[in-house]
Amino acid sequence: MAFNKENGDRPFRRKSNFHRKKKVCVFCGKDSAIDYKDAAKLRKYISEGGKILPRRITGTCATHQRALTVAIKRARHLAILPYAEK
Repeated sequence: MAFNKENGDRPFRRKSNFHRKKKVCVFCGKDSAIDYKDAAKLRKYISEGGKILPRRITGTCATHQRALTVAIKRARHLAILPYAEK
């Protein structure tokens, strides 16, 4: 938003009543383990460009995000997942 130089007024900002729901970690509630051999499950956590999606997008907790990262890197190393998508 631009600052109005003529009269020194700041632009009007409208308050938003929209609140996002807190994402709950999928792996905390279940007994489902993160496995590097399960390519279908790991593909959900990789972007179209092949990058690992961050926690704020996936909704996983820090512990499971680290385990997910290790599993994705291991699957890439064993050629189960590609390093980059086209």
